[in-house]
Amino acid sequence: MVKVFLIGYDYKYEIREFLKLFYPANSIEIITDIKDSTDILNKDYKNDIIISELKIKNNIITARNKIINVNKSNFKETINNIQINKNENETKIKKLIKILLKSSLFKLLQTEKNKYIPWGILTGIRPVKIAHGLMDENKTDDEIIEKLVSDKLLKKEKALLLLEIAKRERPYVYPIDKNKVSLYISIPFCPSRCIYCSFPSNSLSKYYKYKSDYLKALFIEINATANLIKEKNKKIETIYIGGGTPTCLDSDEISILIGHIIDSFNLKDLKEFTVEAGRPDTINIEKLKILKDKGVTRISINPQTMNDITLKRIGRNHSAIDVIKAYEMAEKIGFKNINMDIILGLPGENIDMLIYTMDEIKKLAPNNLTVHTLAIKRTSKLEKENYEDNNTNIVDMLEISKEYCENMGLKPYYLYRQKHMLGNLENIGYAIPGNECIYNIQIMEEKQSIIAMGAGAVSKIVFPDEDRLERVPNIKDLITYMDRVAEMPERKKIYLI
Repeated sequence: MVKVFLIGYDYKYEIREFLKLFYPANSIEIITDIKDSTDILNKDYKNDIIISELKIKNNIITARNKIINVNKSNFKETINNIQINKNENETKIKKLIKILLKSSLFKLLQTEKNKYIPWGILTGIRPVKIAHGLMDENKTDDEIIEKLVSDKLLKKEKALLLLEIAKRERPYVYPIDKNKVSLYISIPFCPSRCIYCSFPSNSLSKYYKYKSDYLKALFIEINATANLIKEKNKKIETIYIGGGTPTCLDSDEISILIGHIIDSFNLKDLKEFTVEAGRPDTINIEKLKILKDKGVTRISINPQTMNDITLKRIGRNHSAIDVIKAYEMAEKIGFKNINMDIILGLPGENIDMLIYTMDEIKKLAPNNLTVHTLAIKRTSKLEKENYEDNNTNIVDMLEISKEYCENMGLKPYYLYRQKHMLGNLENIGYAIPGNECIYNIQIMEEKQSIIAMGAGAVSKIVFPDEDRLERVPNIKDLITYMDRVAEMPERKKIYLI
């Protein structure tokens, strides 16, 4: 347990999220109703104490942070300050204060805990945005690296990675075209629920009977959304059908769904059409032919691991051989752009098992590979069972996957992070140059509106002139979505201009 006293400020949420880099989430207690530190120091505490104090005087902001380690009967302290322009707006000042507090606390806790935290003070999902922002300011490469290392306290290799990915993304993101949008369509069914999953998916064993009714409701939303996009004169750049596992639908249902999409929307500007065919036990030659004939240009076949013992452990109903057969079928049908996903740090997996997975994937030679680091997500089975990871090799695993991707000619093209990731690391999408997934880039960098349809789908409406984004969520619950589907397009209509 660690008690944290905030004096002179009340950024309770931000500090809690930051402290999770160093302490288990359930061991942090934050106290804000303290005037000064005198009373704290006079009391006898049985755990670590952190006193974080903020003062502003004569346009100088000072952060003073102290950690008192009761067991060692000593303390460490950092004092950092910045000068601000008296005419600076309030939003900018708050941002500077938060950076100062986190930087000061980070330096203090690093000396105490000596943890490997490669992403420094960053806790957000989309760190590549920072590199883009610095590039927009016409900073040189060296200036960008220096800024990321000195201000955000990133390890240099992560700063270089952000810059590399930002450069690869920019031709897809810029110039910003406010009339372009992408579509996301949710098929929230899965053969089974994986232990790490937090997506709004429904197992077929329980919800099979609702598939037909769900599609009818979805078509109502698609029709109304198509009219809205036509009315607003938007051009559709990409389509992404995800879930769940869209290929849980049978062949006729897939054909009808994609046919309905094609008939409803003007797709003359479409550059990419992705369907997640993630589970090999949901794929057959007939479904793949339908996808190819209907104009789908990119699919995902996601093993997560090529070790059968782990597949069983995580709740998959297929083997590694099934993955290989599904991939070879897709290639035979003529798919050129196939993505595969793997997850590092799955329960029971070690480095030798990862190497086996990477060797098997290398034989298949996909032109897209997304490398995820396991995250203990809220509402997942892992989280509900209070799973505690003992994998001390996760940093090595990430490095091994990187080396394999380099040897396969795959380059990193998008990156994102999640809360409660093992090792505080990242997820990286790799691709053979020219085969990058445009949708993945757009959803991460948030410079293009994503219009989402289906249960649990979330639209993101971008206002680039205002540097603003509005999230417009659909209802998650399958039954409630079907009952109230008429409301979903109306929610989007409020924001789409």
